[in-house]
Amino acid sequence: MSNTSLTKNIAPNRKLSRFNITLLINKIGSNRKLALFLICLPGLLHFAIFKYIPLFGNIIVFQKYDIFKGIFGSQWVGFLHFKNMFSLYDFYHLLKNTLIISFYRLFFSFPAPIILALFLNEIRHMLFKRTIQTLLYFPHFLSWVIVGGIFYQLLDPQGIINDLLAWFGMDRIIFLQDSRFFRAIVVSSAIWKEVGWGMILYLAAIAGINPNIYEAATVDGANRWKQMWYITLPSLMPTLVILLLLRIGHILDTGVEEMLIYANSLNRNVADVFDVYIYRVGIQGAQYSYTTALGFFKAVVGLILIFGMNKLAKRVTGESIY
Repeated sequence: MSNTSLTKNIAPNRKLSRFNITLLINKIGSNRKLALFLICLPGLLHFAIFKYIPLFGNIIVFQKYDIFKGIFGSQWVGFLHFKNMFSLYDFYHLLKNTLIISFYRLFFSFPAPIILALFLNEIRHMLFKRTIQTLLYFPHFLSWVIVGGIFYQLLDPQGIINDLLAWFGMDRIIFLQDSRFFRAIVVSSAIWKEVGWGMILYLAAIAGINPNIYEAATVDGANRWKQMWYITLPSLMPTLVILLLLRIGHILDTGVEEMLIYANSLNRNVADVFDVYIYRVGIQGAQYSYTTALGFFKAVVGLILIFGMNKLAKRVTGESIY
């Protein structure tokens, strides 16, 4: 067959394939449900592969898991790990430390971005507002290693904080080796790192409020404070309730990175929380089944809290996740 005839055969096929692809795209675009499904498909696959399928690995809480034998070859022990977990003093010590830090975060960290967003929303100079917003949002992109290094420098015996204390005639304090300051350091550094991210969410919710409501309130004589109290805050209620419920569902999660950054042998009595204990005993000590039981306990408590608080929020505020 000559090259000319071969080219003639290939060219119509290419045109036909392009026509089929165009036809398929137009068909998908005309079918709204199919288009939405394809848009959501990557996210659905992510959650299926990395969130739901790994849940079947929780079966090792009922086994004496051996990494060499695998799930199907390991010995079944029933509820032995749960009995050991609740019978040990360490469990209640870990629970106490975890709850204290979580409540500190809930009490101080959760309102911080709301307050910041409300005050930042009142700024009318756009360049100044965007500059402050960028500076507050930037720490969210820093790793906990960098954040820990910054706070180590600030809290060093020869650092800025101790220089200020010495300037006022007070003694220098070794903050990172004193267990009394550990929780305050962890919570304050978490606020500094994540307050900008939360602020962005609330500013986005504020931007969605109908400006005609504010104009009507101004005509009625409401000042900026009353507009904030009676318009902005009630309009933020759906966002606030959902984020609060999600935070309560993670009440036993403190994060292993920030805890390990500041933890040492001198503050271990307050730094030992579930996440650190799971890392130390489960990964370093290879007690996979026992620490999986701890993680399973955390998940069950979080699930119960979400269902219970969701009902309470729906009854009190009328807003809920579902």
